[in-house]
Amino acid sequence: MNKEDLKIVYMGTPDFAVEPLKRLVEEKYNVVGVVTMPDKPAGRGHKLQFSPVKQFAVDHNLHVMQPEKLKAEEFVNELRSLNADLFIVVAFRMLPEVVWAMPRLGTFNLHGSLLPQYRGAAPLNWAVINGEKETGITTFFLTHDIDTGKIIQQEKIAINEEDNVGTIHDKLMVMGGDLVLDTVKNIIAGTITPKPQEELYASESELKPAPKIFKETCHLDFNNPTENIHNLVRGLSPYPAAWANLSAEGKEDLQMKIYETKKEICQHNETPGTLVTDGKKFLKVATKDGYLHLLQIQVPGKKRLSIEDFLRGFRFDAEYKLS
Repeated sequence: MNKEDLKIVYMGTPDFAVEPLKRLVEEKYNVVGVVTMPDKPAGRGHKLQFSPVKQFAVDHNLHVMQPEKLKAEEFVNELRSLNADLFIVVAFRMLPEVVWAMPRLGTFNLHGSLLPQYRGAAPLNWAVINGEKETGITTFFLTHDIDTGKIIQQEKIAINEEDNVGTIHDKLMVMGGDLVLDTVKNIIAGTITPKPQEELYASESELKPAPKIFKETCHLDFNNPTENIHNLVRGLSPYPAAWANLSAEGKEDLQMKIYETKKEICQHNETPGTLVTDGKKFLKVATKDGYLHLLQIQVPGKKRLSIEDFLRGFRFDAEYKLS
């Protein structure tokens, strides 16, 4: 089979999903349809906003479908009428079997982890939060249970000390384009040997999950070790961002978002959450086993600031703490 003969339907929504679609279009693959989320009202005027994938698809005259419900008969019939050979899913919703089982060559997904580790909604975040030294991306065939299908291909990447989830996202986004393209080429060539994930672990207890991130997940607890708090900040920066309450007696609490930190491991007698500052250059918070230096933060009504800029405009005229 030639790539021109292979009919592909592509499904995705955010920026992460644009790069693989872009690569498929550049390489002249036959993308017969693009499925993405319905337009959402955004901004002050509540003007309908396209998803990044839709914007790319419209710009390149691709056929776009935006079903509210993936089991809707009208959508399923339209999808079937395209007579596609292969579906590709990148950062999209969970598909019903009536959809993923439709194409003759199957449906494969690009997942932001080295499966079987970090199955779930937030694999990039949790790999950094857990202090992993490497992560990667996986293409795998969809099956009934989420993120459990047979693995087609994987690529690894190091997580460096200075990385946060934003930098890892951007690196994997580019790698994702390459891996999707490579996977499609190998499917056409008939050279893939999909591997059951069960062969890669002895017990479910070895697996680390990647559940959805909630606001409470992002709340920093300074009774924890410095390393753990530092990694939580990295794994949530720049989005959705770690936070803590800045408070003092007689003052209104401020919810401080914390984007960048530096570790200082040492013994001290301070209560965790106690703030230490020279009022000019540094602001650090006591932890269980040292201090966490705050480098980039944001308080309500202000933009994101370096700690020096924040200290220029904030008066520590009371005993503030973070909790």
